[in-house]
Amino acid sequence: MTAPLRKPFPGIEPYKTGRLDVGDGHQLYYELCGNPQGLPVVFLHGGPGSGASSQHRRLFDPARYRILLFDQRGCGRSTPLGRLDENTTWHLVADMERLRALLGVKRWLLFGGSWGATLALAYAETHPERVAGMILRGVFTGRRSELDWFYERGANRLFPDRWEDLVGQIPAAEQDDIVAAYRQRLTHADRAVRAAAARAWTNWESATVMLRQARTSEHGNGGAVSDATIAFARIENHYFYHDLWLKEGQLIRDAHRLAEIPGVIVQGRYDVITPAVTSWQLAQAWPKADYRMVEGAGHAFAEPGILHELLEATDRFARAP
Repeated sequence: MTAPLRKPFPGIEPYKTGRLDVGDGHQLYYELCGNPQGLPVVFLHGGPGSGASSQHRRLFDPARYRILLFDQRGCGRSTPLGRLDENTTWHLVADMERLRALLGVKRWLLFGGSWGATLALAYAETHPERVAGMILRGVFTGRRSELDWFYERGANRLFPDRWEDLVGQIPAAEQDDIVAAYRQRLTHADRAVRAAAARAWTNWESATVMLRQARTSEHGNGGAVSDATIAFARIENHYFYHDLWLKEGQLIRDAHRLAEIPGVIVQGRYDVITPAVTSWQLAQAWPKADYRMVEGAGHAFAEPGILHELLEATDRFARAP
């Protein structure tokens, strides 16, 4: 008899919230939840540009974990919203070190999915001595092949109708570089232009994130587009336009720096946003990674099989000596 899939832990509220001035005009929102004496873990949200939510707190046993969630530069509750200046992968790695020092911990567990996995890898390969372990989901490493799959050729063959909605916003002469074409619009002086581009950009991602039930974006095809949605699209596009400030293949090439770090990789078999080949290649280069392929699942952390494996992983680390 198959055991039932696990559900998230009950909802909790932070015992502390704050803002950290990281310089460059940026202030990060952060919150601490769970047990102040528990195992320190930092949750790294996706996007880039989305922000952490109350649902992410529920991935960890609050009796065992000291849970840090924060909104990365320019997104969520951090300020200024949508700012692109001084907002790169390496700024965020430095921000994580500031947050670790704020907590007063020597080592912590990293938890990240999609872009959050990218940031976790960038941090861990820079500061391996600060990492007690990693739980990664839907691994994205920023290689040109991964970006091309989602924005040039690959995913569009599985979702031609949704792809048409994305490229339909762009004149034919600009369609050879969708990321660059959207950058022009997402950085336009006219908010209406930015809003229309943000709607199309986020709708494409939302339509492909789950296997069995396509989600619609925050606004669908009607209604006002919020500043938060524009900020998300601007920041994500900004990172992709700049190849995430990573050298080609850097994160897998430097995976040898993870040699002493235990980890769990959770991957949906039918993940369209971050196909399984990337996480598989990472696992081959990282011997201490426990690779969990989830059948019948796409990209989202909330898909039942993926959520089950993530909860199992957080419990495993909490029980470790």
